[in-house]
Amino acid sequence: MSETNTPAPEAAEAHRYTAAMAADIEARWQDVWDAQGTYEAPNPTGDLAGDPAVVARPKKFIMDMFPYPSGAGLHVGHPLGYIATDVYARHQRMTGNNVLHTLGFDAFGLPAEQYAVQTGTHPRVSTEANIENMKIQLRRLGLGHDKRRSFATIDPDYYKWTQWIFLQIYNSWYDADAKKARPISELVAAFEDGSREVPGGRAWGGLSAAERADVLNGFRLAYSSDAPVNWCPGLGTVLANEEVTADGRSERGNFPVFKSKLSQWNMRITAYADRLLDDLDALDWPEAIKLQQRNWIGRSEGARVDFALGDEAITVFTTRPDTLFGATYMVLAPEHPLVEKFIPAAWPEGTHDVWTGGHATPAEAVTAYRKQAASKSDVERQAEAKDKTGVFTGEYAINPVSGEKVPVFIADYVLMGYGTGAIMAVPAHDSRDFEFARAFELPMRCVVQPSDGRGTDPAEWDDAFASYDAKLVNSTGEGVSLDGLGVVEAKAAITEWLAERGIGEGTVNFRLRDWLFSRQRYWGEPFPIVYDEDGVAHSLPESMLPLELPEVEDYSPRTFEPDDADSQPETPLSRKADWVNVELDLGDGVKSYRRETNTMPNWAGSCWYELRYLDPNNASALVDPEIEQYWMGPREGAPHGGVDLYVGGAEHAVLHLLYARFWSKVLFDLGHVSSAEPFHKLFNQGMIQAYAYTDERGVYVPAAEVEERDGAYFYEGKQVKREHGKMGKSLKNAVTPDEICEEYGADTLRLYEMAMGPLDVSRPWDTRAVVGQYRLLQRLWRNIVDEETGAVTVVDAEPAEDTLRALHKAIDGAGADLAGLRFNTAIAKITELNNTLTKAGRPLERSVAERLVLLVAPLAPHIAEELWHRLGHTDSVVHQDFPVADPAYVVDETVTCVVQVKGKVKARLEVPPTITDADLEQLAVTDAGVVAALGGAEIRKVIVRAPKLVNIVI
Repeated sequence: MSETNTPAPEAAEAHRYTAAMAADIEARWQDVWDAQGTYEAPNPTGDLAGDPAVVARPKKFIMDMFPYPSGAGLHVGHPLGYIATDVYARHQRMTGNNVLHTLGFDAFGLPAEQYAVQTGTHPRVSTEANIENMKIQLRRLGLGHDKRRSFATIDPDYYKWTQWIFLQIYNSWYDADAKKARPISELVAAFEDGSREVPGGRAWGGLSAAERADVLNGFRLAYSSDAPVNWCPGLGTVLANEEVTADGRSERGNFPVFKSKLSQWNMRITAYADRLLDDLDALDWPEAIKLQQRNWIGRSEGARVDFALGDEAITVFTTRPDTLFGATYMVLAPEHPLVEKFIPAAWPEGTHDVWTGGHATPAEAVTAYRKQAASKSDVERQAEAKDKTGVFTGEYAINPVSGEKVPVFIADYVLMGYGTGAIMAVPAHDSRDFEFARAFELPMRCVVQPSDGRGTDPAEWDDAFASYDAKLVNSTGEGVSLDGLGVVEAKAAITEWLAERGIGEGTVNFRLRDWLFSRQRYWGEPFPIVYDEDGVAHSLPESMLPLELPEVEDYSPRTFEPDDADSQPETPLSRKADWVNVELDLGDGVKSYRRETNTMPNWAGSCWYELRYLDPNNASALVDPEIEQYWMGPREGAPHGGVDLYVGGAEHAVLHLLYARFWSKVLFDLGHVSSAEPFHKLFNQGMIQAYAYTDERGVYVPAAEVEERDGAYFYEGKQVKREHGKMGKSLKNAVTPDEICEEYGADTLRLYEMAMGPLDVSRPWDTRAVVGQYRLLQRLWRNIVDEETGAVTVVDAEPAEDTLRALHKAIDGAGADLAGLRFNTAIAKITELNNTLTKAGRPLERSVAERLVLLVAPLAPHIAEELWHRLGHTDSVVHQDFPVADPAYVVDETVTCVVQVKGKVKARLEVPPTITDADLEQLAVTDAGVVAALGGAEIRKVIVRAPKLVNIVI
């Protein structure tokens, strides 16, 4: 791409590289880059189509994780990943790739809404102001983004397609036989023609509209349900499991979270559990992230078993069906829907006092216990060390293999979030069941032969016996005997027996739960759903999208006292009656409808944003298929397609990454995209940390105003305590990029952040150390520009051989490091080269100077662009070829070989790197120093490791 040669600024003093000069250079070149579209990546088709020769190059799609535009602006920790992807993208352009690199803004969510509540400012006003401020800060860093492709998730033109994708998911179902999503219309057609049986056995034509909607709701990939949810009164909204901390509090705000039954929208992500697991193997992700996803999905094999209870059946999932004969009681999660169906009016005769919890009736006991359990987190409920609590429901179920009546309890150590929310308790062979049985004086039966000599009477045991390598005992019933079988054989035998009788089957279970998709907030995407007078949900047609957020006077969801577990949501949109109640023609005449008043979670917009970067102005389709195939389609080494490099924090291992993968797979199944995975290669950058200081009250004080004296730290004359952690406004230790740019320039900041250490490792910020990279740029400048006159000092001469060797070694090493995201070592190699050239004390040869500038260009693009043009070029340095190392100069002319006699160094030989073992041995044994060390002794053995070591044994 051709560019004009913009003149350098007139120097007021000497022509030294100072912060003022850096600021001028950086601002000028940023203007030129914007004006000339230097970073625009052409598409193969559409309104962003460009030079066919550029499109013909290999493509690289490089992405950062979405930033949220905070009102506090950026501190120097935020741009770490953005600078890294920019350096990588620049190097990829210079090595012949068509690079797509841009950045949008994830702008819906709670912070803007909370700010609106506090100030009365519309969330859009504050959010757009924050975005503009962030754009200014990021532009100052010289990031090479294709700005034509940028957007914010709050743009109606963007969330139109978020709503459209929701409707694709809503109007789909998962065909387990085909192992893919299919349009819901195909399921309806199968119900209509009888090729698929309608659940319940009725004819499709005989069902009312409401009954049909209810049937389809059980299949849709986006569905509504009345189910236990994580209700946070302090925030006035429900939360997904992933948004609740391990101690049962909201990830944002740290409020208590309770279990409550509410009608909410869900995504049937569990249908994709197997594919989400299996496809991880082909992704180039850190193993730690893959492991987190595998653990979260939590696949386990076992059996489902029905325990009869009157006209009902309690279904359990167990990984040990072989121990069924040892099940002496059952436990349901307090939230289990069956609990309310069978509670008797009075305690059965002979009920143990310890089972009742001191309550007069089963209903009182169950109600009290459920309220108690709702106040605990899942982690608290499952803690191994806690005392086991529970209460008898007053009913008994029938063990299907023994016919015995077993009491049914509710207890908080059983969760609805795993299996069926019910367990068969085998206390002799499960530690938690053992503790519960001891506490409630319940029977225990040994059915797995202990191998540790403890005997077969659990009453004499101190703990349960668990083993997968033992024989079954005490396990014979009508038509089945497991005695003498090993665990594997017994599991297969009992599963077959259960299946033959229709009371169980082998199955796979997952820890993964369906994704709760409703939020009781204002600042989010409205659902494109309306309800008719019968409460039946209808999707809006595409012609009515986007459904925009209305203006409201009160942005706040109704919040409650943080511990008010009995409270109920009230959404801001529900108070906007003229928006909620509408007259619409959905194809069958104008009718009255009621809009959905929940909004989508903030994760919705980031589930598909990689696709919008590809084709940002497309108003008629989600993305042009040819464009999507070009940038993200399957290719060698990436069988599921996806972004070439995705950089962000490891904290998104489950939430964002799992959700985005699910949306990609649905869109792939429905034929909208060619890529079944959104991100092929993932890289997690570390964190920039900083010292923080607290006074005697434990209150943080401004870190910039703390003085160090004799190893102690003082603020306003008083000693304070230093700690090491995250950088942020709350810790009063934030350093803004603007400050560093003012003092040193953006190129210095870029170099320092990349030089601090490996990109994937957290590192401490030290403002005092920034000057080291500033001096590197000053030496680079002096090597090419005369500081007194501003004239370029390079000469048209051939470089000396030692210069060529230093140059090509740096090219070879730094190039490999830049390609491998090892920016700190690339900078070290460039620094070494620059220092070598400086120490030579002679003008640089033009060919050396130009290659030095090209080496620096990905890391410090402004000074490189300035020097490139001062060297007489008119095209941008951004699109020049990265230097290629000459192998002849990369290999050392000689290497040092150490010669040892009896383990001690006796000589150092300078030898060619290609020397053979035989030649090296001959040189070593004839060296004068070695001959003297041998003293005439007989050589027993010579060990040669050419070209660096010879060891002589005498």
